[in-house]
Amino acid sequence: MTVQDVINQLHDLAPLSYAEDFDNVGLLVGNKSQEVSGILVTLDTLEAVVDEAIENDCNLIVSFHPIIFKGLKKITGKSYVERVVIKAIQNNIAIFSIHTALDNAIEGVNSIICNQLGLTNKQILIPQSGTIKKLQTNVPKVKAEALRTALFNAGAGSLGNYDSCSFNIEGKGTYMGNEASNPTIGEKGKLHTEDETLISVTFKKHLESQVLKALFNTHPYEEVAYEVTTLDNTNQQIGMGMIGELETPMDEKDCLVYIKDKMNASVVRHSQFLDKPVKKIAVLGGSGSFAISAAKAKGADILVTADLKYHDFFSAENSILLADIGHYESEQFTKSFLVDYLSKKITSFAPALQASRVILSKTNTNPVKYL
Repeated sequence: MTVQDVINQLHDLAPLSYAEDFDNVGLLVGNKSQEVSGILVTLDTLEAVVDEAIENDCNLIVSFHPIIFKGLKKITGKSYVERVVIKAIQNNIAIFSIHTALDNAIEGVNSIICNQLGLTNKQILIPQSGTIKKLQTNVPKVKAEALRTALFNAGAGSLGNYDSCSFNIEGKGTYMGNEASNPTIGEKGKLHTEDETLISVTFKKHLESQVLKALFNTHPYEEVAYEVTTLDNTNQQIGMGMIGELETPMDEKDCLVYIKDKMNASVVRHSQFLDKPVKKIAVLGGSGSFAISAAKAKGADILVTADLKYHDFFSAENSILLADIGHYESEQFTKSFLVDYLSKKITSFAPALQASRVILSKTNTNPVKYL
């Protein structure tokens, strides 16, 4: 199993194309063709984590946060970032970051929080737009079924709980090839009219290359006419944050105590109580002040997130309870989730690399301490 093989498995869980534009995800250090001896999973890649990887003979670190976030003009070891990069390179250790790609995944960070809190009826809080595309192409009517099947097999035509979705219009297509052409149907130099079907299918943007590959491999024409457009529709399966419900409503203070316990938080900073029961809970791992308005709009009784500033608490405006449990605390269970996911994938994909070689980092990388 190579580094790229591991990346492919992670891409199935959280395609990198759905990471936020500001982020720096993917392979940050190392050679994608290198064979993997072991995988260390961490929230942050610090020097102690690299040392831990060396000690456990792991030459791939899968980190939630990217160690390289901004451009590095020099690598001299003056900062902790530079020292990590130097030590990783010196020891042939690759570093991969998944960050906001996993934040936006339907089974990612926020789903993990919901599961930790025992929430039901989970939905994406802020669905991502610009992630659904549409393909239109004309094909001879007699080949339409074969092309539709190939496109469906490539992942096109999947909408929410439905598969094999397409729209089809039958009509007449015309073309005339020049002397250099080699038409599959008809003769060059002669105008040809063909019974054709216009096929329209939608697909998730990370599938574009494989959908187009299926199109070109299956379509019979020498020159394939097609159009790909990006739709304005939001994607209910991709996006930031989640909202779910408690089985039984709770008193506000009892709910905060419950959240503190379930999320293993040392402190919960919160806005003023509203004297009403909590049933619907919105969550957003990491810095989530931008989700306050969305949580309000979805009717959440409380937003559980991190990194709220002084003035953010005013944004509650007596309509929602805000709870800041800490950045590390909101994302800490991501590590165990990734270990379990990769262990199962490796067992089926690369039995030679035993699942026991996927190791949960024991290094506590939380930079915030409490008295």
